[in-house]
Amino acid sequence: MRVFGCQTFILTPKEKRLKWDPKARAGIFVGYEEVSKAYRVFDIEAGQVVISRDVNFDESTFGLQLPITDEDVDDLDFELLDLDDEELRQMEYKQTGKRKNRLNDEDTAAPRPRAVRQRPGLEESSAPENNSSRQEEDEETKDSGDSTPPVLWRASANAVEAAVDLSEPSTFEAAVSGPDQVHWRKAIHAELESMRLRGVFRAAKLPNGQRAIGTKWVFKIKRKADGSIEKYKARLVAKGFRQKYGIDYTETFSPVVKYVTLRMVIAISKHFGWPIDQLDVVTAFLYGVMKEQVFCVIPEGVELDSTFDCLELVKSIYGLKQASRVWNETFDEYVCSIGFQVSDFDPCLYIKTSDGHCVFILVYVDDVLVTGSSLELIAQTKNDLKTRFEMTDSSKCAFVLGIELLDGEDGSVTLCQRRYVDDILKRFGMDDCKAVASPVDMSSRLVSSDATTKVDAPFREAVGALMHLTTATRPDIAFAVGYVSRFMENPQEEHWVAVKRIFRYLQGTKTHGICYKPSARIDFRGYSDADWAGDLTDRKSTSGYTFMLLGAPVSWGSKKQPSVSLSTSEAEYIALSLAIQEGKWIHRLLCEIVMAANEEGPELMIHEDNQSCIKMTKNPVNHGRAKHIDIKYHHIRDEVKRGEVKLKYCETAVMLADIMTKGLHGPRHKEMTATLGIREHSD
Repeated sequence: MRVFGCQTFILTPKEKRLKWDPKARAGIFVGYEEVSKAYRVFDIEAGQVVISRDVNFDESTFGLQLPITDEDVDDLDFELLDLDDEELRQMEYKQTGKRKNRLNDEDTAAPRPRAVRQRPGLEESSAPENNSSRQEEDEETKDSGDSTPPVLWRASANAVEAAVDLSEPSTFEAAVSGPDQVHWRKAIHAELESMRLRGVFRAAKLPNGQRAIGTKWVFKIKRKADGSIEKYKARLVAKGFRQKYGIDYTETFSPVVKYVTLRMVIAISKHFGWPIDQLDVVTAFLYGVMKEQVFCVIPEGVELDSTFDCLELVKSIYGLKQASRVWNETFDEYVCSIGFQVSDFDPCLYIKTSDGHCVFILVYVDDVLVTGSSLELIAQTKNDLKTRFEMTDSSKCAFVLGIELLDGEDGSVTLCQRRYVDDILKRFGMDDCKAVASPVDMSSRLVSSDATTKVDAPFREAVGALMHLTTATRPDIAFAVGYVSRFMENPQEEHWVAVKRIFRYLQGTKTHGICYKPSARIDFRGYSDADWAGDLTDRKSTSGYTFMLLGAPVSWGSKKQPSVSLSTSEAEYIALSLAIQEGKWIHRLLCEIVMAANEEGPELMIHEDNQSCIKMTKNPVNHGRAKHIDIKYHHIRDEVKRGEVKLKYCETAVMLADIMTKGLHGPRHKEMTATLGIREHSD
């Protein structure tokens, strides 16, 4: 924790200062910003409180001081990005799905001739960290040398803390001396032994001009679907945020299986009665061979001869920017060598056919699913994988990527996230709230606000948590979550109330999930709809679509349209364009899977409830009213003309995409969710 009232120096971005202007401004530390990773500092020169992450602290000096000089500033080393407050906010709230490391961790470098004058009492600090990962719930606020303060969110006068497993230590010392030290010592030993067997490190002397990146131990308790402890995991990770592009790494992109593909393969497997087995690659990233020369400091728990001062990475480890990509390339190369082909429509789906049978592999980083029409082929595939990689075999898949697979007596399978719903309700202080029948309050219409203050609540974090749930298993809240996400920039009290309304709806539907049922034939159909001028702020429309497979959604979407539509037909036409883009990809992926199983793929049929829109796809009718529509949407006519997409009129009462475009009253919402195949699963 920083000392309140101490003197600070705030970096002035390059674009906001002239060549001879001071690089920093004097200020007084007054607190932490609650909605971004930054500090609140009273700017003495401007006479107001500013928000910045690029701050140096002089905790030996308090109150107003003499103006800072250029000579003083030259002693400071600002390594953070030169961003003004607005750019900083835009950058920090992008959903990256990955946790950001602190920028104040030091790395070791070989000595270089450089004179640096030290100013007593000054210490550089990075901004407080905001945990954005859905997989890492622990906040490392007790780390040695870490200036990150614990962040306490306030919502409606009730303190809300992010969910933290207090049994997970944040430092190496805490792990080896805490109450669970026996378990953590075993986990540390297992990690180091795994690295030794795979030849991950090579003892080295750091060359002149080179630098060694830091390392850190991360401790995690892996739990089962019921919340009980499965294993203690210790992971040695690199502080990859210190890597330099073009020197320590180049390409970093690595694909993961899409949720649509996962749901589709699960549904098709249940339709044919195929088993789904699950494998977990042990320390997967340690299999990738490094292409760049990277050195790291000697980790805690590792002892080397005094002639060596660092380790050279021969294999990739967790935390490196390129680690995921290197692992994916290694896995892809091996799987293709044993007869599998990469899907044309998802790079993380592998298909193999043999003697009229088929087997599929799905991979999400180190989680692997294997299914197919032949038990012999499945067993052979698993043995081949275990020969090359160390794996734990869970046999039947019951819990993958936070999703429970619950089998029904009628051969159905329900994809549910009960535990995740419980977690986010508890995290945001809504675990004791009263349930409601629908996620949107129909008596309230939200609009944007120009207010200079924001609601004192974890609005962005809550919407982000709900977005993950929406993407995975809950299409019934897709519109509601998209609706509140429109007010991210300046949320007010009414917007926070709308978010809490979604939590209240989840309170009563914790056990609801997508239910796929086997049928006589593979039933696949799509629905497209639009809500014309539904946004009261800019009068733009909302597009919605859903694609049904075996009685439940396999893909869905709710998106605000980029331009104002002049009529309902135009809004429906633009929405149909979005639906066809998604539908063509899903249809091709589905045909690829079922054809591997020697079945004929279904046709792509999309239901539409606007007759005028359907006519516009076949002929340029109503030219005077439609001539202004952007040419990019007219691909619809080509798709229909070629017969690749078929459109069918349906009544508005049975339009399943209606729930994706607007809020519905309780009875209507309940009816639509049941028709969508979202059902409650009781144990």
